[in-house]
Amino acid sequence: MPLSLLILALSAFAIGTTEFVIMGLLPDVAADLGVSIPGAGWLVTGYALGVAIGAPFMALATSRLPRKAALVALMGIFIIGNLLCAIATDYNVLMFARVVTALCHGAFFGIGSVVAAGLVPANKRASAVALMFTGLTLANVLGVPLGTALGQEAGWRSTFWAVTVIGVIALIGLIRFLPAKRDEEKLDMRAELCALKGAGIWLSLSMTALFAASVFTLFTYVARCSAMSPASRPKA
Repeated sequence: MPLSLLILALSAFAIGTTEFVIMGLLPDVAADLGVSIPGAGWLVTGYALGVAIGAPFMALATSRLPRKAALVALMGIFIIGNLLCAIATDYNVLMFARVVTALCHGAFFGIGSVVAAGLVPANKRASAVALMFTGLTLANVLGVPLGTALGQEAGWRSTFWAVTVIGVIALIGLIRFLPAKRDEEKLDMRAELCALKGAGIWLSLSMTALFAASVFTLFTYVARCSAMSPASRPKA
């Protein structure tokens, strides 16, 4: 197993953790920044919009870069975004930082999947991509609960400091261990956009969007209810 695959998985772990951990920290963020919990919930929406809108633009911006350089640049944006989250002085700065962090999300996973598949023989490409996305799975299973516990014990900013450190480690690993290939195929944006003409792709995208919206809504609602007194919680 190439070490570079584990670095990609670590990068996915960091990105997945920073995406979802905010949900468990909404009450702490709201109390610290002087906003309501529903207002703090817009931080989830801001990140999601950053992913949805930023992914195609970041893909275009990095299309002429070698894939290794693109991943390094995207991880750099991730680190800057989380650092801004950790030192945010008010709600607006935190919202801006969340959007900046989100810009790297979609493009990193798209480029990272192609890179992961190219690190192994053809018969192991599916396993390589799956290994990379194991980092995202572990982010939900381990990163989010541990990050939430850390944020509740040491302050919500500590979670973003921790994710920033993980991002720096991942960045060093990408620079040090990810091979640079010189025979990469150039991205044909016209061919990529032609894939959006089919009705099937739009159906799949719609299902994914609705599923993600329902999950995120549930998670933020649970965080809000956990911060309410038992007497004020809505009855089932």
